[in-house]
Amino acid sequence: MSTPTSTSRLPDRDALPWAVAFVILVNLVGSVPGVLSSPDSAWFRTLEQPWFYPPSIAFPIAWTALFTLMGVALWLVWRRDASGRRLALGLFVVQMVFNVAWTPAFFALENLLAGLVVIVPLWVLIVATILAFRRVDWRAAALLVPYLLWVTFATVLNFELWRLNA
Repeated sequence: MSTPTSTSRLPDRDALPWAVAFVILVNLVGSVPGVLSSPDSAWFRTLEQPWFYPPSIAFPIAWTALFTLMGVALWLVWRRDASGRRLALGLFVVQMVFNVAWTPAFFALENLLAGLVVIVPLWVLIVATILAFRRVDWRAAALLVPYLLWVTFATVLNFELWRLNA
């Protein structure tokens, strides 16, 4: 049985608390808007839903998983001393601002078009973040792909809700 060496691909024990902290931070930041407003509102329940609207339980499960992947990706980039790291971290913060802004724009303002106005640039920012992360750590970029796919679905869903209820 061999013992881990400094060339091991696993992070050292001192790194694990930082990884967990990043995951918790991203989950906390990402969940704040959901605490303030939600799809359980009387307004949202009156909207005509598209045929592909998922069950309500899908959203907290999906977002927890996505925020966890995002936290790990952010940690991977943060710990690297690589060219492009500052840009990647900056793009992550900006896309996260748009991510957090979507829920109040859509649910608190009860405005489907405002949701679209936020989610379309969010999608572009996620693509830019993935490209920037790829320059720093390809694993971090790969961890953001499910997020991009979910936001693509959410954009189509937001558009369809707007179209059906305009």
